[in-house]
Amino acid sequence: MLVKLTPKKAFRIPVEAENIKPDNFAGKGKSGIESITVCHGNKEVILGSLFDVEVKGVGNEKETKILIDGDASRIKRIGERMTSGEITINGNVDMHCGALMSGGKIIVNGDADAWAGREMRGGEIMVEGNAGHYLGAGYWGVEKGLRCGIIRVKGNAGDYVGEHMAGGEIVVQGSAGLLPGLNMSGGKIMIEGDAILPCGEMKKGIMIIKGKILEMLPSFRFDGTEVIDSIELKKFTGDLAIGGSGTLYANFVSEE
Repeated sequence: MLVKLTPKKAFRIPVEAENIKPDNFAGKGKSGIESITVCHGNKEVILGSLFDVEVKGVGNEKETKILIDGDASRIKRIGERMTSGEITINGNVDMHCGALMSGGKIIVNGDADAWAGREMRGGEIMVEGNAGHYLGAGYWGVEKGLRCGIIRVKGNAGDYVGEHMAGGEIVVQGSAGLLPGLNMSGGKIMIEGDAILPCGEMKKGIMIIKGKILEMLPSFRFDGTEVIDSIELKKFTGDLAIGGSGTLYANFVSEE
């Protein structure tokens, strides 16, 4: 089953679209999908008022694919709590994409705003462009961020990548901002570019930085070197300030 959603116009007012997911679309025809509700600003509206809807075939949640063909940079919470199926977004997407998802796959052929994969429990998110702050993190006040699943970003990511991360994997092919892995208690983060002040208050888990650590916390113990992916990396243990036993690998640590 393939459902294509084409925005009827560029949205200036944000759309809260947690109902856009295969779990809600499976088994429904065109009229059924058009009648699904979302919030446009402070008003509840039906999908058919905001999108042109095309439906091909039938299928269950696992067999349902959603294509959003156009800019979704003002559409929040796409794929929230989805359990299976696939969503492809041909453009940028707003905050909380794939939040709390436990299965399925989301592909963003553009940039993803803050909190993509927030508190994710399974599945896969692939961002072809850049990701905003709090990638795979927990929302403010939540004890655990990413718990299972994988998030891949081909570009750069913002600050606080994997904050409160407890499991799963995040791969950033570019660089990250401040404090990736803050309060991390499990899982693995791979940053192929640079990062600043990684792994503060880290309890457990693994972070690999193939570029430079532009500023390093003093509460990590140097434990020699190790070869990963044919690169000899420095190995550190910490964050010792809280008795942490996480592992941080780095190619180069700036002394400036």
